[in-house]
Amino acid sequence: MNIKRRELLRWGAGIALGWVIGKKIVLNRSQPPLEIAIAQNNLPPNTPDQTPLLRFFSVADTGTGARGQYAVASAMTEYGQNFPCELVVLAGDNIYNNGEIEKIKAVFEDPYSPLLQQGIPFYACLGNHDIRTDNGVPQTQYPLFNMGGKRYYSFRRGKVQFWALDTNGNADWVNQLAWLEEGLKQSDALWKIVFGHHQIYSSAHYGLNRKLITTLTPLFQKYGVQLYINGHDHVYERTYAINGTTYLICGAGAGLRDVGHSEWTAYSASRLSFAAHTVYDDRLVIQGIGTDGQVFDRGAVSVS
Repeated sequence: MNIKRRELLRWGAGIALGWVIGKKIVLNRSQPPLEIAIAQNNLPPNTPDQTPLLRFFSVADTGTGARGQYAVASAMTEYGQNFPCELVVLAGDNIYNNGEIEKIKAVFEDPYSPLLQQGIPFYACLGNHDIRTDNGVPQTQYPLFNMGGKRYYSFRRGKVQFWALDTNGNADWVNQLAWLEEGLKQSDALWKIVFGHHQIYSSAHYGLNRKLITTLTPLFQKYGVQLYINGHDHVYERTYAINGTTYLICGAGAGLRDVGHSEWTAYSASRLSFAAHTVYDDRLVIQGIGTDGQVFDRGAVSVS
Protein backbone atom coordinates (compact mmCIF):
# COMPACT_ATOMS: atom_id res chain seq x y z
CA MET A 1 0.00 0.00 0.00
CA ASN A 2 2.82 2.39 0.82
CA ILE A 3 4.45 1.82 -2.59
CA LYS A 4 1.16 2.32 -4.38
CA ARG A 5 0.47 5.44 -2.35
CA ARG A 6 3.90 6.91 -3.24
CA GLU A 7 3.32 6.10 -6.90
CA LEU A 8 -0.10 7.76 -6.75
CA LEU A 9 1.37 10.89 -5.17
CA ARG A 10 4.11 11.08 -7.81
CA TRP A 11 1.52 10.60 -10.55
CA GLY A 12 -0.67 13.37 -9.11
CA ALA A 13 2.27 15.74 -8.72
CA GLY A 14 3.25 15.08 -12.32
CA ILE A 15 -0.22 15.99 -13.55
CA ALA A 16 -0.23 19.18 -11.47
CA LEU A 17 3.19 20.21 -12.77
CA GLY A 18 2.16 19.50 -16.32
CA TRP A 19 -0.98 21.63 -15.89
CA VAL A 20 1.05 24.57 -14.57
CA ILE A 21 3.63 24.33 -17.36
CA GLY A 22 0.94 23.89 -19.97
CA LYS A 23 -0.92 26.95 -18.70
CA LYS A 24 2.32 28.94 -18.79
CA ILE A 25 3.02 27.86 -22.35
CA VAL A 26 -0.49 28.83 -23.48
CA LEU A 27 -0.10 32.25 -21.90
CA ASN A 28 3.35 32.77 -23.36
CA ARG A 29 2.81 31.05 -26.68
CA SER A 30 3.71 34.27 -28.51
CA GLN A 31 6.71 35.05 -26.33
CA PRO A 32 10.21 34.55 -27.74
CA PRO A 33 12.89 32.96 -25.52
CA LEU A 34 14.30 36.44 -24.79
CA GLU A 35 11.12 37.60 -23.04
CA ILE A 36 10.82 34.38 -21.05
CA ALA A 37 14.41 34.70 -19.83
CA ILE A 38 13.92 38.33 -18.89
CA ALA A 39 10.63 37.60 -17.13
CA GLN A 40 12.46 35.07 -14.99
CA ASN A 41 15.43 37.28 -14.17
CA ASN A 42 13.97 40.80 -14.56
CA LEU A 43 17.17 41.78 -16.37
CA PRO A 44 17.61 42.91 -19.98
CA PRO A 45 20.57 41.74 -22.03
CA ASN A 46 23.63 43.96 -22.10
CA THR A 47 23.75 46.22 -25.15
CA PRO A 48 26.94 48.24 -24.67
CA ASP A 49 27.62 48.66 -28.40
CA GLN A 50 24.08 49.16 -29.65
CA THR A 51 22.64 52.64 -30.13
CA PRO A 52 18.95 52.95 -29.23
CA LEU A 53 16.44 54.03 -31.84
CA LEU A 54 14.49 55.96 -29.22
CA ARG A 55 14.26 56.57 -25.48
CA PHE A 56 11.00 57.73 -23.95
CA PHE A 57 9.17 57.83 -20.62
CA SER A 58 5.55 56.99 -19.83
CA VAL A 59 3.46 57.99 -16.82
CA ALA A 60 -0.22 58.46 -16.03
CA ASP A 61 -2.75 59.66 -13.45
CA THR A 62 -0.45 62.51 -12.63
CA GLY A 63 -2.40 65.73 -12.38
CA THR A 64 -2.62 66.40 -8.65
CA GLY A 65 0.10 69.00 -8.13
CA ALA A 66 0.80 67.24 -4.84
CA ARG A 67 3.89 65.69 -3.26
CA GLY A 68 3.61 62.34 -5.01
CA GLN A 69 3.55 63.89 -8.47
CA TYR A 70 6.58 66.05 -7.68
CA ALA A 71 8.49 63.02 -6.37
CA VAL A 72 7.88 61.07 -9.59
CA ALA A 73 8.65 64.12 -11.75
CA SER A 74 11.92 64.60 -9.89
CA ALA A 75 12.87 60.95 -10.48
CA MET A 76 12.12 61.39 -14.19
CA THR A 77 14.38 64.43 -14.35
CA GLU A 78 17.19 62.70 -12.45
CA TYR A 79 17.02 59.55 -14.56
CA GLY A 80 16.94 61.63 -17.72
CA GLN A 81 20.25 63.24 -16.82
CA ASN A 82 22.01 59.92 -17.36
CA PHE A 83 19.65 58.48 -19.97
CA PRO A 84 18.11 61.38 -21.90
CA CYS A 85 14.62 60.77 -23.20
CA GLU A 86 13.18 62.22 -26.39
CA LEU A 87 9.50 62.34 -25.38
CA VAL A 88 7.02 61.51 -22.63
CA VAL A 89 3.76 59.60 -23.07
CA LEU A 90 1.16 61.05 -20.67
CA ALA A 91 -1.59 58.45 -20.46
CA GLY A 92 -4.52 60.39 -19.09
CA ASP A 93 -6.03 61.91 -15.96
CA ASN A 94 -3.74 64.82 -16.58
CA ILE A 95 -5.76 67.26 -14.45
CA TYR A 96 -7.56 66.24 -11.27
CA ASN A 97 -10.28 66.25 -10.28
CA ASN A 98 -12.34 67.50 -13.20
CA GLY A 99 -9.99 68.38 -16.04
CA GLU A 100 -10.01 72.11 -15.28
CA ILE A 101 -7.54 73.65 -17.71
CA GLU A 102 -6.99 76.62 -15.40
CA LYS A 103 -5.05 74.24 -13.12
CA ILE A 104 -2.53 73.39 -15.84
CA LYS A 105 0.34 75.36 -14.32
CA ALA A 106 -0.01 73.74 -10.90
CA VAL A 107 -0.53 70.16 -12.11
CA PHE A 108 1.65 70.04 -15.22
CA GLU A 109 3.87 73.01 -16.01
CA ASP A 110 5.39 73.40 -12.56
CA PRO A 111 5.99 69.72 -11.68
CA TYR A 112 7.59 68.97 -15.06
CA SER A 113 9.32 72.32 -15.59
CA PRO A 114 12.86 70.80 -15.69
CA LEU A 115 11.81 68.44 -18.51
CA LEU A 116 9.81 71.11 -20.33
CA GLN A 117 12.73 73.53 -20.16
CA GLN A 118 14.85 70.91 -21.93
CA GLY A 119 12.33 70.94 -24.77
CA ILE A 120 11.12 67.38 -24.13
CA PRO A 121 7.63 67.05 -25.64
CA PHE A 122 4.73 65.41 -23.81
CA TYR A 123 2.07 63.54 -25.79
CA ALA A 124 -1.17 63.19 -23.86
CA CYS A 125 -4.46 61.35 -24.10
CA LEU A 126 -7.71 61.98 -22.24
CA GLY A 127 -8.62 60.18 -19.03
CA ASN A 128 -12.01 59.86 -17.39
CA HIS A 129 -11.32 62.84 -15.12
CA ASP A 130 -10.15 64.96 -18.05
CA ILE A 131 -13.48 64.82 -19.90
CA ARG A 132 -15.45 66.22 -16.98
CA THR A 133 -14.79 69.76 -18.23
CA ASP A 134 -16.06 70.51 -21.73
CA ASN A 135 -15.50 66.88 -22.72
CA GLY A 136 -11.74 67.40 -22.60
CA VAL A 137 -11.66 69.90 -25.48
CA PRO A 138 -9.45 72.44 -23.64
CA GLN A 139 -6.80 69.76 -23.12
CA THR A 140 -6.86 68.65 -26.74
CA GLN A 141 -6.14 72.29 -27.67
CA TYR A 142 -3.42 72.83 -25.05
CA PRO A 143 -0.16 73.14 -27.05
CA LEU A 144 2.11 71.30 -24.62
CA PHE A 145 -0.06 68.17 -24.77
CA ASN A 146 0.59 67.93 -28.55
CA MET A 147 -2.88 66.57 -29.29
CA GLY A 148 -3.55 68.96 -32.15
CA GLY A 149 -7.16 69.48 -31.09
CA LYS A 150 -7.92 65.77 -31.54
CA ARG A 151 -9.13 63.13 -29.10
CA TYR A 152 -7.13 60.47 -30.96
CA TYR A 153 -4.04 60.94 -33.11
CA SER A 154 -0.77 59.39 -34.25
CA PHE A 155 2.86 60.48 -34.41
CA ARG A 156 6.11 58.86 -35.43
CA ARG A 157 9.76 58.93 -34.43
CA GLY A 158 11.85 57.13 -37.03
CA LYS A 159 11.06 53.42 -36.88
CA VAL A 160 8.64 53.86 -33.96
CA GLN A 161 5.01 54.91 -34.47
CA PHE A 162 2.56 55.81 -31.69
CA TRP A 163 -1.24 55.87 -31.70
CA ALA A 164 -2.97 57.82 -28.91
CA LEU A 165 -6.54 56.70 -28.23
CA ASP A 166 -9.58 58.12 -26.51
CA THR A 167 -10.68 55.13 -24.43
CA ASN A 168 -13.51 56.90 -22.60
CA GLY A 169 -17.03 55.54 -22.76
CA ASN A 170 -18.24 58.53 -24.79
CA ALA A 171 -15.48 58.23 -27.39
CA ASP A 172 -16.33 58.14 -31.09
CA TRP A 173 -15.59 54.44 -31.21
CA VAL A 174 -16.89 53.72 -34.71
CA ASN A 175 -14.68 56.27 -36.44
CA GLN A 176 -11.78 55.81 -34.05
CA LEU A 177 -11.57 52.06 -34.60
CA ALA A 178 -11.74 52.50 -38.37
CA TRP A 179 -8.99 55.14 -38.17
CA LEU A 180 -6.83 52.92 -35.95
CA GLU A 181 -7.17 49.89 -38.18
CA GLU A 182 -6.35 51.85 -41.31
CA GLY A 183 -3.35 53.47 -39.63
CA LEU A 184 -1.99 50.16 -38.35
CA LYS A 185 -2.55 48.51 -41.73
CA GLN A 186 -0.76 51.25 -43.67
CA SER A 187 2.13 51.71 -41.24
CA ASP A 188 5.54 50.36 -42.17
CA ALA A 189 6.97 51.20 -38.73
CA LEU A 190 9.17 48.56 -37.13
CA TRP A 191 7.59 49.31 -33.76
CA LYS A 192 3.88 49.94 -33.22
CA ILE A 193 2.91 51.35 -29.81
CA VAL A 194 -0.64 52.27 -28.74
CA PHE A 195 -1.55 54.20 -25.61
CA GLY A 196 -4.81 55.16 -23.95
CA HIS A 197 -6.00 55.88 -20.46
CA HIS A 198 -8.01 52.78 -19.61
CA GLN A 199 -6.62 49.40 -18.69
CA ILE A 200 -7.06 46.23 -20.73
CA TYR A 201 -5.34 43.69 -18.44
CA SER A 202 -5.04 44.74 -14.80
CA SER A 203 -4.57 42.98 -11.47
CA ALA A 204 -5.67 46.08 -9.55
CA HIS A 205 -9.00 47.79 -8.82
CA TYR A 206 -10.48 47.86 -12.34
CA GLY A 207 -9.44 44.39 -13.44
CA LEU A 208 -10.04 43.07 -16.95
CA ASN A 209 -11.61 45.47 -19.44
CA ARG A 210 -13.70 43.10 -21.50
CA LYS A 211 -14.95 45.82 -23.85
CA LEU A 212 -11.41 46.78 -24.86
CA ILE A 213 -10.36 43.14 -25.04
CA THR A 214 -13.13 42.69 -27.60
CA THR A 215 -12.59 45.89 -29.58
CA LEU A 216 -8.84 46.56 -29.44
CA THR A 217 -6.86 43.37 -28.88
CA PRO A 218 -7.90 41.71 -32.18
CA LEU A 219 -6.47 44.74 -34.02
CA PHE A 220 -3.29 44.58 -31.94
CA GLN A 221 -2.82 40.93 -32.83
CA LYS A 222 -3.71 41.34 -36.52
CA TYR A 223 -1.37 44.27 -37.17
CA GLY A 224 1.49 43.48 -34.80
CA VAL A 225 1.15 46.06 -32.01
CA GLN A 226 3.95 45.18 -29.62
CA LEU A 227 3.05 47.45 -26.68
CA TYR A 228 -0.05 49.05 -25.15
CA ILE A 229 0.49 51.69 -22.43
CA ASN A 230 -2.21 52.94 -20.06
CA GLY A 231 -3.05 54.33 -16.65
CA HIS A 232 -6.41 54.42 -14.80
CA ASP A 233 -5.30 51.93 -12.15
CA HIS A 234 -2.80 53.76 -9.92
CA VAL A 235 -0.19 51.00 -10.02
CA TYR A 236 2.68 49.63 -12.08
CA GLU A 237 2.03 46.37 -13.90
CA ARG A 238 3.79 44.75 -16.85
CA THR A 239 2.30 41.67 -18.49
CA TYR A 240 3.86 38.85 -20.40
CA ALA A 241 3.25 39.09 -24.12
CA ILE A 242 -0.37 38.17 -24.81
CA ASN A 243 -0.87 37.21 -28.46
CA GLY A 244 2.20 39.30 -29.27
CA THR A 245 1.31 42.42 -27.24
CA THR A 246 2.72 43.47 -23.87
CA TYR A 247 0.41 45.58 -21.68
CA LEU A 248 1.93 48.16 -19.34
CA ILE A 249 0.12 50.10 -16.62
CA CYS A 250 2.10 53.13 -15.45
CA GLY A 251 -0.65 54.84 -13.47
CA ALA A 252 1.35 55.46 -10.29
CA GLY A 253 2.44 58.94 -11.32
CA ALA A 254 0.98 60.70 -8.27
CA GLY A 255 -1.06 58.29 -6.14
CA LEU A 256 -1.39 54.59 -5.38
CA ARG A 257 -3.81 51.68 -5.21
CA ASP A 258 -3.23 48.08 -4.22
CA VAL A 259 -2.31 45.60 -6.93
CA GLY A 260 -2.32 41.83 -7.08
CA HIS A 261 -0.67 39.30 -9.38
CA SER A 262 -2.49 37.44 -12.17
CA GLU A 263 -1.57 34.69 -14.60
CA TRP A 264 -0.62 37.34 -17.17
CA THR A 265 1.55 39.38 -14.75
CA ALA A 266 5.30 39.55 -15.33
CA TYR A 267 5.71 42.19 -12.61
CA SER A 268 3.39 44.35 -10.51
CA ALA A 269 3.99 46.90 -7.77
CA SER A 270 2.12 49.49 -5.77
CA ARG A 271 4.73 52.24 -5.69
CA LEU A 272 5.03 55.75 -7.07
CA SER A 273 6.85 55.37 -10.34
CA PHE A 274 7.21 55.93 -14.07
CA ALA A 275 8.39 53.73 -16.92
CA ALA A 276 11.48 54.28 -19.04
CA HIS A 277 11.51 52.70 -22.49
CA THR A 278 14.60 52.08 -24.62
CA VAL A 279 13.87 50.96 -28.18
CA TYR A 280 16.36 48.99 -30.26
CA ASP A 281 16.05 47.33 -33.65
CA ASP A 282 15.29 43.94 -32.13
CA ARG A 283 13.69 44.70 -28.75
CA LEU A 284 12.18 47.31 -26.51
CA VAL A 285 13.44 47.36 -22.92
CA ILE A 286 10.98 48.55 -20.25
CA GLN A 287 12.15 49.69 -16.81
CA GLY A 288 9.99 50.58 -13.84
CA ILE A 289 11.65 53.35 -11.83
CA GLY A 290 10.64 54.49 -8.35
CA THR A 291 10.92 57.84 -6.62
CA ASP A 292 14.23 56.71 -5.14
CA GLY A 293 15.63 56.60 -8.66
CA GLN A 294 16.11 52.83 -8.50
CA VAL A 295 15.04 50.42 -11.23
CA PHE A 296 12.65 47.92 -9.64
CA ASP A 297 11.54 46.09 -12.81
CA ARG A 298 13.15 45.28 -16.13
CA GLY A 299 11.65 43.44 -19.06
CA ALA A 300 11.86 43.34 -22.82
CA VAL A 301 9.45 43.17 -25.72
CA SER A 302 10.38 41.40 -28.95
CA VAL A 303 10.05 43.24 -32.24
CA SER A 304 8.11 40.37 -33.82
